[in-house]
Amino acid sequence: MTAAATAAANPLLALDYIPALAALGDDYYDVVVAAEFPQHQLRFRNDDILQQLGLDPDTVSDQHFIEAFGKFQGREPFLALRYHGYQFGAYNPFLGDGRGFLYGQVKDRHGDLYDFGTKGSGTTPYSRGGDGRLTLKGGVREVLAAEALHALGVRTSRTLSLIETGESLWRGDEPSPTRSSVMVRCSRSHIRFGTFERLEYLHRPDLIRTLLEHVIDVYYPSARLFIDPQARYLKFYDELVRRVAELAAQWMAVGFCHAVLNTDNMSITGESFDYGPYAFIHEYDPRFTAAYFDDTGRYCYGNQPAICQGNLKALQKPLGLVMPQAEMTESLEAFKDHYYTHYRQLMLHKLGLDSLAPALAEELVEKTVQLLGGAQVGYHDFFLELTRQFRPEWREDASTMLGTTMAASDPAAANLLEAWRQLYHHCLNQAPAEAMTSVGQRLRQSNPETVLLRPAIEAAWERITEEDDWQSFYDLLQHLQSPFLPA
Repeated sequence: MTAAATAAANPLLALDYIPALAALGDDYYDVVVAAEFPQHQLRFRNDDILQQLGLDPDTVSDQHFIEAFGKFQGREPFLALRYHGYQFGAYNPFLGDGRGFLYGQVKDRHGDLYDFGTKGSGTTPYSRGGDGRLTLKGGVREVLAAEALHALGVRTSRTLSLIETGESLWRGDEPSPTRSSVMVRCSRSHIRFGTFERLEYLHRPDLIRTLLEHVIDVYYPSARLFIDPQARYLKFYDELVRRVAELAAQWMAVGFCHAVLNTDNMSITGESFDYGPYAFIHEYDPRFTAAYFDDTGRYCYGNQPAICQGNLKALQKPLGLVMPQAEMTESLEAFKDHYYTHYRQLMLHKLGLDSLAPALAEELVEKTVQLLGGAQVGYHDFFLELTRQFRPEWREDASTMLGTTMAASDPAAANLLEAWRQLYHHCLNQAPAEAMTSVGQRLRQSNPETVLLRPAIEAAWERITEEDDWQSFYDLLQHLQSPFLPA
């Protein structure tokens, strides 16, 4: 079958691909070819994304996925984007898409542009001696992370497909040889902070301006309203600061540690992506570090907001070639307020509440975090037990709150719990009695029953690697996609 015939017969290839980034010119990318793999076995397909794109999943076969995203038939060109980045605080000018490329760009049913980006699709000019492949375990972990975060309300990329490719890979951080895969990620944009940093390194303000106008035109409609270029650019940066602050708040509230927040892992749309050695925390510990190679704890759980703010500051250097630095600094000063406002609201929801006087809300969140940090109780367990045990009668009697939680705690933890009970009781009484139904509903909508902790990932992977049994993976995935208690 010819490439044209394949494209016409395959709904994934017949999508209306828009060369929005390609149209900017080859100063931003290299045209590359995809690797050829000995085998193709579809392990995951995201029918939810198909529907978002206006496709009926029943009309898209597994073979269609393999043709498009495993054999890479019927589509070109593939673009490996060029970028640099600060990695663990040190500038690296030798980056770029080293094992992936921009497969294509399509609009969803609402007219929003999305990028399909590969991972594990072969070598590029930026592979730096690597094999350009993705381990199957790495692909499995990213599928799980993206779907879990999406279900929890985090602004995240998602995995469109994962195909096992039949090669044996050698890795220092996995028992080897290990199995191989190729993944396609669906995200708002493939453009990173590091994409702009490279252009500053090359002293190309003209290319920065072109790329910035593209980003605003596609992803920042509020900035498009300004005719004056400087006002437009500043509105973009102001909005980016807000988006990143809210994203950091989302990570912190759901107990997620990304682990590698280098500037090349920061999306220009303020979206979370690229899930490597991530982890969800078990207990509340700001010093928890997910990546084994993060010796100093630079990207630990508690540092994430400050790191994001620092990355936004680093972005001012390239953007400063086309817009005023002082105004960007002023916008960045609002980061903490954006972050704390959003974090406080998310934490109130986890406590079943919607609104409190700001000072009272701040006190409740602070005492909740103190309780979680000072008592031997799981972060997610605490909120799940709060959800399961909640009764409207708590508004009348604080002594019955969390009666079966932390029963064997030490005296210090018991004192923290009692102080928290009294404050929570006071907060419940700020709302009328009839609002207690809404409290229960909000608790169930905000606190997952299933959390993607490391033991769950390892248990599913053990079944895959030892017995090639994928059912545990699919079962876990299903629970993560619908993680909350029934209403």
